Amino acid sequence: MSEAEVGVFVQRLRGLMNEIAAFPAPTIAAMDGYALGGGLELALACDLRVAASSAVMGLIETTRGLLPGAGGTQRLPRCLGVALAKELIFTGRRLSGTQAQALGLVNHAVAQNEEGNAAYHRARELAQEILPQAPIAVRLGKVAIDRGMEVDIASGMAIEGMCYAQNIPTQDRLEGMAAFREKRPPRFVGE
Repeated sequence: MSEAEVGVFVQRLRGLMNEIAAFPAPTIAAMDGYALGGGLELALACDLRVAASSAVMGLIETTRGLLPGAGGTQRLPRCLGVALAKELIFTGRRLSGTQAQALGLVNHAVAQNEEGNAAYHRARELAQEILPQAPIAVRLGKVAIDRGMEVDIASGMAIEGMCYAQNIPTQDRLEGMAAFREKRPPRFVGE
């Protein structure tokens, strides 16, 4: 690609990652093999990450004369802290799924199975844990966390308050309270 083509390509890629990050429902990345460069940037755009312990991931762009351009320089420090993100990006270090979990880069690291899809299965299990929860509350929780992380804590608390206020009139909140009182599982409808 020419220099102009590279610029357009990376800008479109960055836009795609931002759209994934802004998706209103929780997103889960499952890494069963390699997630290097843009692959890890895609995973970082997701809310949750699951990896096979044998998976290999890293922002390796500096080993190729590049730097992460699809959000890696912004999302990795927000995930791991500035100093560790700088170390990983400056060195282009590759991590196993086990190492990534120890650092907090992935939520879960699982032993790989014979089919090579253990992370995918664990990600589906995680989704099944989320699925029965009140969908509006989950969506608003995501908004409160994502927007609150971009501002000071006082502003973040105000964002949380606005999200909470939007949840108060929902049928799901009333159902959740009724189910708690009646000692039964709630039946959320997303309203």
